[in-house]
Amino acid sequence: MRLLVLQHINCEPPGIYEDVLREHDIEIARIELDEGEALPPWEGFDGIVAMGGPMSAYDDQQFAWLIEEKRLISAAVRAGVPYWGVCLGAQLLASSLGASVYRGDRPEVGIRKASLTAEGQCDPIFRNAPDEFATVQWHSDTFEVPRGGVLLASSDARTWHKPLDGTTAYGLQFHLEVSGVLARKRVRVPAYAESFAAMLGPNSEQRLIADIEQTASGINSLGRSLFESWVAQLLNRRACIFRGNCISRPRGP
Repeated sequence: MRLLVLQHINCEPPGIYEDVLREHDIEIARIELDEGEALPPWEGFDGIVAMGGPMSAYDDQQFAWLIEEKRLISAAVRAGVPYWGVCLGAQLLASSLGASVYRGDRPEVGIRKASLTAEGQCDPIFRNAPDEFATVQWHSDTFEVPRGGVLLASSDARTWHKPLDGTTAYGLQFHLEVSGVLARKRVRVPAYAESFAAMLGPNSEQRLIADIEQTASGINSLGRSLFESWVAQLLNRRACIFRGNCISRPRGP
């Protein structure tokens, strides 16, 4: 299996999700879009993992590569390619499917609780998650659930959704993959440091790091569990394709 990893800044790798992929011997093709690396054809991959970044999904004029990235995501997801998007990756998924992405009423930064909706409690990936659980929130933007999608959980802002067309495309507004080490790398990025000062006051980044270090074990454990379930669906899908007994279904626009 080959997965395409879309990364938008060096300090936001897949973290615990990458550990899971490597444990399953899944080949990773990492594209650093902010470094000018070209996107490969999506048809050569069994799934896509898209991570976060300091830019917004609507910053097309400043980051022209976002336009092509959203085209790739739209084409791949509409064709049924499994997708796991985190923070910016979730917002790019929403935007690529025609939903609005915009600045939220207030930023969400820090350790925040998220609660499953009734749909989330029945979802094949998230039904084993607690009804309420801790997450790392690190965003100012939010998004509308795309047409044909469903909200699986929420906190102060939308957190994730899954299109209902038979694909395994998920967008998580929050982070379950971040460790204390990754958090320390992020706070050294000027764009993040400035946002912390504006949102939470001076020296707020140190409080955030301390909170993440105290809770990372439980949060990462949940992230690993959920992502393992998503990867299991990929492996089953791949085996089904090789056996030649998958049922294809038409997909809407």
